[in-house]
Amino acid sequence: MDVLANPGPLKDIVLYDQEKHVSSAVWDGQERGALRCHEHTSKLGEWKLKPKQIELVERAGFGFLRRIPAISLDNPLISALVERWRRETNTFHFTVGEMTVTLEDIALLLGLGIDGKPVIGVTYTTCSAICERYLGEAPASNYASGGMVKLSWLKEKFSECEVDASFEKVERCTRAYLLYLVGSTIFSTTTGNKVPVMYLPLFEDFDDAGTFAWGAAALAFLYRALGNASVKSQSTICGCLTLLQCWSYYHLNIGRPKLNREPIHDHFPFVLRWKGKQNGPTANRDVVFYRKALDVLKPCEVEWLPYENMNGRFIPDHIRDSLQLGRSKTMLISFDKAERHLPDRCLKQFGLFQGIPEDVQRWVRKSRGVDGGVDLSVKMESELSEWEMRWENIVPDDVLGVDEADYMRWYLGITRKIVGRPISLSSEFQRTISNVRDILELAENFQIHDLDLERGNMISRIIGLAQDCLRDQVGVTATTESQQQIELGKRMRGKERVRRKGMGKRRKGIDPMEDYGGSEDESQFGPLVEVGQMHLPLSHTNSVYDGTHMYDAVTKVDDMELCDTIPQLPETQDIHKIEGSLLDDTDKSIEDSKLQEEIGVTNVLSGEEPTESYDVKKEDKESKAEDDDATKGFSDVSGEENANREEEDGTEMGESVAESSSLERRGENTVLA
Repeated sequence: MDVLANPGPLKDIVLYDQEKHVSSAVWDGQERGALRCHEHTSKLGEWKLKPKQIELVERAGFGFLRRIPAISLDNPLISALVERWRRETNTFHFTVGEMTVTLEDIALLLGLGIDGKPVIGVTYTTCSAICERYLGEAPASNYASGGMVKLSWLKEKFSECEVDASFEKVERCTRAYLLYLVGSTIFSTTTGNKVPVMYLPLFEDFDDAGTFAWGAAALAFLYRALGNASVKSQSTICGCLTLLQCWSYYHLNIGRPKLNREPIHDHFPFVLRWKGKQNGPTANRDVVFYRKALDVLKPCEVEWLPYENMNGRFIPDHIRDSLQLGRSKTMLISFDKAERHLPDRCLKQFGLFQGIPEDVQRWVRKSRGVDGGVDLSVKMESELSEWEMRWENIVPDDVLGVDEADYMRWYLGITRKIVGRPISLSSEFQRTISNVRDILELAENFQIHDLDLERGNMISRIIGLAQDCLRDQVGVTATTESQQQIELGKRMRGKERVRRKGMGKRRKGIDPMEDYGGSEDESQFGPLVEVGQMHLPLSHTNSVYDGTHMYDAVTKVDDMELCDTIPQLPETQDIHKIEGSLLDDTDKSIEDSKLQEEIGVTNVLSGEEPTESYDVKKEDKESKAEDDDATKGFSDVSGEENANREEEDGTEMGESVAESSSLERRGENTVLA
């Protein structure tokens, strides 16, 4: 099937939530731009840790995370990756197959433990009591919100511990640092500058803190953040975005900067390989650029085993011994967040053949209660049991694979093949309009005098359907391409004003055709529908063929009757009389100052130069000088500048004033005549 007709999925057995996904909005022309990425690592370096504190941080399991510097985030790249993330499978759906961030990735990239106790505990809705207990003081009300505390308060109060501080004070400052560290990196929230205090009790005993699976919790948090951001109504993303970006650098040759190969960067964790100034050409790379690159991703641009040639002697033993959990089908837990880890869908990332994976069990991400004092371990018994079985659910090495062609045939039927349209909506619309216009022209020029009544009515029906289609397409364009139509309208109005300016100079202030003629958007055939720059008469919308002539089924209008309805234009000499009479009357009359002002405003708005025959009173000289300055300014700028300037001054107001002036002149012409 043509990908333009249906980009997928052809079957909703896997991606059952397609309608809510951002790719549906993108396909319909609804661009949301780059996501706002919330990660707050820029001020981590301002914490001055003493040697005792560093020792406690390492005992708690965050020694490697502490060394990772702030890395500049590529928001468009992250946004394009989110468009490929599917929360039904917790994987990226690329053109080459599914890929994901695994437990192995987070262990090697961040150096966090992926084996141990689940990160779960009691929730809190206030900060005072918990901060008093573990930090020694509570934040003021302007630094706390519910069960969250501002990062700025933690930094202000605890970023520098005294050299001669007591051990209790050192522990409190270290707990504050750990809360700041996880709140600005692996557990960063969309609030921008707050962190929940529910993590503090886990730092009460630093050795016990080191037994938690912080890496698994960080991955659960990132999975949830990616899933939320993939919904088309969202505009922000949080979680450990440094992990996500560096994962992309290692696995995809898209947006990848120059890799640091200096010996100082060849250490663990592997995120440090991207430390320092990045020399990649990221200028002018927006979401659309990365989206197109991912839509045409080739197998040669994917590195399934990026850590294969990395120096493993820097990997700590406890990390190396747990890497096999990267292939564990289990449940990842981070307090109220539980997410499935499905490496069986990405076996190529472990050097195994990829078979057709099992159907994904549908599950609803329940909103867990956040009432104060609630122990979430009671509400998540089934998820905790699945985590406890993590070592028993490792995907075996001898999993049966299938032929690559068979897998891709299955995969292309259940995935979203592309995100962005190869041909823009505006181009498709123009092509459709062109085809319908050709059909309409053929039908209207079809020789019908030899046709019977039935076939003549069929031609009439074709004409009506084509015109109905054009009207419908105009409505769709106004919705999906509204911004483009607005810009086109501005340009067209600007050109029209420039044209009116040129005509105004020749008319010398009066154009009888403006008063007596029809609108530019009307003709003797009826109203016109504007499609792009094309005008189509709508006279045959409900036409019927009687075997001899084509006529309107509702009202048959006689040609002579139609001509009679067109008002008669005055003769040439009458026009000159009207113009001369009006000009003479303007020279002599000084009583109607309102008319003088409206003529001046009309001249300025249309770009006309006032003639010498227009005079003003003494008390109006100042107004006359301002009008002359405005007119001079308009004559010095280009037509496009005229259009822009008029729009800034209020296009609608100007046009209404000009119309009012024209109506009054019409009444004056009638009196003079």
